[in-house]
Amino acid sequence: MKQFFSNFKGDAFGGLTAGIVALPLALAFGVSSGLGPSAGLYGAIFISFFAALFGGTSTQISGPTAPMTAVSMLVISGLIGANDGDVEKALPAILTVFLLAGLMQVGLGAIGIGKYIRYIPYPVVSGFMTAIGVMILVTQFLPALGYYPKEDQSFVDKFKPQAEEVILDKILKEEAGEGILVLEDFKETIKRAENISREEITLEAVTLAGNEASGVIGAIKSLPKALSNINYLEFILCLITIVIIYGFKRITTTIPSTLIALILVSGVAYGFNLNYRPIEEIPSGFPIPNLAIFSSFNLGSVTPYIFTALSLAFLGAIDSLLTSVVADNMTKTRHSPNKELIGQGIGNSIAAIFGGIPGAGATIRTVVNINAGGKTKLSGMVAGIMLLIVLLALGPIASQIPAAVLAGILITVGIGVMDYKGLKAIPHIPKIEVIIMIIVLVLSVFWNLVYAVGIGLIIASLIFMKKMGDVTARESKVESLGGLENKNNKEKLWRDEINIPNKLKEEIFIKHLNGPVFFGSTSELQQMANQIPQSATHVVLRMDEVPYMDQSGVYTLEEIILSLEQKGIKTHIVGIQKQPLYLAKNIDIIPDLVAEDCVFEDFDSCIRYLSTVVEDVVKS
Repeated sequence: MKQFFSNFKGDAFGGLTAGIVALPLALAFGVSSGLGPSAGLYGAIFISFFAALFGGTSTQISGPTAPMTAVSMLVISGLIGANDGDVEKALPAILTVFLLAGLMQVGLGAIGIGKYIRYIPYPVVSGFMTAIGVMILVTQFLPALGYYPKEDQSFVDKFKPQAEEVILDKILKEEAGEGILVLEDFKETIKRAENISREEITLEAVTLAGNEASGVIGAIKSLPKALSNINYLEFILCLITIVIIYGFKRITTTIPSTLIALILVSGVAYGFNLNYRPIEEIPSGFPIPNLAIFSSFNLGSVTPYIFTALSLAFLGAIDSLLTSVVADNMTKTRHSPNKELIGQGIGNSIAAIFGGIPGAGATIRTVVNINAGGKTKLSGMVAGIMLLIVLLALGPIASQIPAAVLAGILITVGIGVMDYKGLKAIPHIPKIEVIIMIIVLVLSVFWNLVYAVGIGLIIASLIFMKKMGDVTARESKVESLGGLENKNNKEKLWRDEINIPNKLKEEIFIKHLNGPVFFGSTSELQQMANQIPQSATHVVLRMDEVPYMDQSGVYTLEEIILSLEQKGIKTHIVGIQKQPLYLAKNIDIIPDLVAEDCVFEDFDSCIRYLSTVVEDVVKS
């Protein structure tokens, strides 16, 4: 406990500063998610406090981030659409998915996945981060212009015929479920259809209009309509916000420019009583747990989003651990990756119960905390407490913030989150990596963020395996020692192979295996049996430089040894290392196919043995 408060002054100032930076972003990410500013604020409060308390990075500041919000939007929009556009009706299912993501993160940390996160290929991460930036940027075009499709009556009216069809379809499904749908008699159907009110049709049309204009594709489709219906006040407020955010940084970085823009533009708009659109009202008082997550739990509504929850868990892990590395470099410390995942999972789980959107370690907020003096977990907890105080004391005031201001903040976030380092490197990196980056970027923006990352990982893994197989094939030599007798080829011999008796060279065939033998290199390995000369009666497998074999590799080796056995050729193994030896013994290659006395620690022992068994060796 004493160590916990060892840097109280620095941690308090660091946490307060980071909390100030987090405030406008939390509100903006909440609005962007579709659950409103309060959801972003709740997420920032609980994730920051509990991820710091239970996490493995002392200076980490956590909360809603751009990548996590982008994926959360998919869950939120999908479940709201499945619940007739009713946010309150969909909320228990949405928060259940977020809770599952948090619990999965705890599980990932518990089983030790944290140390493997760093192996995700950079082109996948780069394409994903740039896609996040593009998605946030494009989806904020409409609110920046002051255009809200669901409030455009002419746009909504286009969906009324479709709305009537949807409502009628629901009636038919209800009747089928009740067992009263009779094809010969539609009296009940007609009766129910006659009771459909214009308000019901309009409400369904609004939902359909909102779905049509949602996401990147929807925003692009709606852009011409938005440009012809610009609300110039909203547009100017957004534009001024962006100018202040970028302009104030040139004056000083001590005070967050995002906060200055939020206070200044909101203050002017409110003070001059401008006719602007405020954000949704932020409830006052301490957040209340949403117990409907448990009381109204419906496995059927959540099941389609299990994979998305897992993706959120992995994304949060990547986001947090990348920030942890930045913190380590700044503080010269070392984080605990698995403990960090457990802390993030606990934070996200508690945030979900209280109605918050999920988050992760936030790089900018963490850097601000460190620069302001934060050194221990107390700093992250202070940031959460500071945001809670803002909620309790300033909730009604925060509710007066113009929606256009948050749109401007999000536009700068979208521009800032793109991976410019990766984009600038495109002319200089291998084409295949550029292709992976572009595939992930395009699929994320125009199709599905989660699937895009999965496809990118699969492509990157296949290419990596192909490259490793090619390297193994190039490094591995398959030649008869008799063919290496020429002086020009002596550099191909290993040092201990130079002084082999000439007569012995005609009888043995050596295979040099270099590097891991895995399923990416099995095709090259299978060619060995066809390359053995007729004169060879013994094959020596040099495995001195094989640190690892997978199941595919060891089964391929078994097939090769069996084929050699059928040809009357005996196999000998030299220098096999611990892991390949363990695998070979467990599937009985040793001793069933290769006897124990044919497995040697070094090549000299093998040659001495072969000198005694090869029949045509001339003894000197």
